[in-house]
Amino acid sequence: MVKEKVILAYSGGLDTSVIVPWLKENYDYEVIAVAVNVGQNEDFKAIEEKAYLTGASKFYLINKVDEFVEEYIFPTLKAGAIYENKYLLGTSMARPVIGKALVEVAHIEGAKYIAHGATGKGNDQVRFELAIKALDPSLKIIAPWRIWDIKSREEEIEYLEKNGISLPFHKKSPYSRDENLFHVSHEGFDLESPSKEPNYENILQWVKTLEAANEKSEYITIEFVKGVPIAINGEKMSGVEIIKQLNKIGGNHGIGVLDMVENRLVGMKSRGIYETPGGTILFFAHEELERLCLDKDTYQEKIKLSHDFSKLVYNGQWFTTLRKAITAFVDVTQEFVTGEVKLKLYKGNIILAGTTSPFTLYSEEYSTFEKDSVYNQQDAEGFINLFGLPIKIEALLRKKNSFQY
Repeated sequence: MVKEKVILAYSGGLDTSVIVPWLKENYDYEVIAVAVNVGQNEDFKAIEEKAYLTGASKFYLINKVDEFVEEYIFPTLKAGAIYENKYLLGTSMARPVIGKALVEVAHIEGAKYIAHGATGKGNDQVRFELAIKALDPSLKIIAPWRIWDIKSREEEIEYLEKNGISLPFHKKSPYSRDENLFHVSHEGFDLESPSKEPNYENILQWVKTLEAANEKSEYITIEFVKGVPIAINGEKMSGVEIIKQLNKIGGNHGIGVLDMVENRLVGMKSRGIYETPGGTILFFAHEELERLCLDKDTYQEKIKLSHDFSKLVYNGQWFTTLRKAITAFVDVTQEFVTGEVKLKLYKGNIILAGTTSPFTLYSEEYSTFEKDSVYNQQDAEGFINLFGLPIKIEALLRKKNSFQY
C-alpha cells in the first residue's frame, strides 16, 4: 500500500527534527522535508543530513533568494510599508515565499498534506497557512504544536531518543531567532520584560553596537530606477547584492537596530529586537527620493495606503486581491521615482546628504526666497480667501446666531 505524503517545512532545528518521527508515528505518512533558502546563513548540507537521520524519505532545498528580493522585498519597499511605523516586516515578507515553495513541492510530489513547526501563539502559523490556502485550498495542514503533548526542549530530546535518534543539537541560544537575507530577529528570554534594557553585546548578530561602530562617518549614494535600487556608489548590482552590501555597510555603522513592542495578529503583544541594516538604509533613501519626485496628493495618499499594505503583509495576506491592488497603485506611483540619494552614515544615524532626479518636482525658480519672475505673491490673497471661506462663514454665522442661556 502506497503511503500518503506530507510536506514538512524543515529548518533542521530541534522542533522540526522532532516533527519528522512524530508525523510518521501518528499519521504513518511518508515525510518529505523541504528547506527554503531565503538568504539565511545555514549549512544546508548538514540540514539535509539531519532530515534523513530523523526519518525523512526525501529532502528538497528550494532556492528562493532572488524571488524573495524581487517579488516580495522590493514591492514592500516601493510601498513604504512599515508595520506600526517601526517594523520593516523582515519575517513577514519571507513567510509567503516559503509557503509558496511548500505548495510547489506538494504539487511535484502529489502530496495532500503540509506540516509546519510554528507555534499556536505566534503569527507565523497564520502566514504559512494563509499562503497555502490561497495557492491550493485543497491541501490539508498539520500543525503539531497545536495538537501534540510535547511542552519543552527536554521532552523533545527525550522523544528523539525514544525513537532511536541521537543528534548533536548545539546549546540553544536563550533567544528565539529568525534570519533571512533582509533581517535577523530576536525574541524571548530577558526580552520578554519590556522594562529591561537589551544587552546588545550578547544579542546582536549583524550590527555593531553604537560603542563599537565605526568612528569615522561614511558617504554612500544609492541609485533607484522606478523605485527599485540598482546601484551603490555608481556600481550596478543585483537586488540580492545590494542588500548584502548595505547590510555590511549599515552593520559597521550601528544602523538598523530596533527594539519594539508590537501587536501580534493573534491578539497579544510581543517584544523583539530586529536587525535590518540594509533595509533601514533602503527605506530611508527611497522615501527621500519620493519626496522629490511625487506630487503632494499622490505622496500623501500613498502614505495612507502603506499602512494598509503593512498590515496585510504582517497578517499573512500577501496572496490577496487587496494586496495586489495596492501594489498596482504603488507601481503607478513609482513611474518617476528615479534618481540618486546620497547619505551620510555615522553611529546609528542616517543623514540625508542630497537627492537628485531627472524627474524632480522641486523647482528652485518657484521655491526661492529671493527675487523671482514666475510667482505673483498677490495671487495668494485670492487663494486664501477661497480656501478659508468655509471657516469664515462658520465663524460669522456662529457669532450671529449665538445667544446667552
